[in-house]
Amino acid sequence: MKKVFCDYCGRRAEYVDSKVVYGKSYGMIYLCRNCMAYVGVHKGTDKPLGRLANAELRHWKMQAHAAFDPLWQHGPYKGRRNGAYAWLASQMGLPVEKTHIGMFDVQQCKRVIQICKERSFNYGK
Repeated sequence: MKKVFCDYCGRRAEYVDSKVVYGKSYGMIYLCRNCMAYVGVHKGTDKPLGRLANAELRHWKMQAHAAFDPLWQHGPYKGRRNGAYAWLASQMGLPVEKTHIGMFDVQQCKRVIQICKERSFNYGK
């Protein structure tokens, strides 16, 4: 199991079933009980999907996904999620390997929203 530490308090996160948080099992997560910050793992692994997120960061990650995901779901990058992230990386001035909403902090999530709003895409709906 990986050693995952909380960005908020520095304590080591526990590797637990997500039932602890959701009341129903959706797989394993890393959880900091002190901060109630958590992150899921890639299916079949113990690799975190990003960074531990508290309630505020979870809110902004959801907002960032709501702004960004349409680009690859039915927008100009339809079916090309990696292409959409490459575009986002160039807009944010980040390397592609460091560009993923799961790794972002609150400010970066807000920037994603701003970038996606500034760029008017016609999704052809």
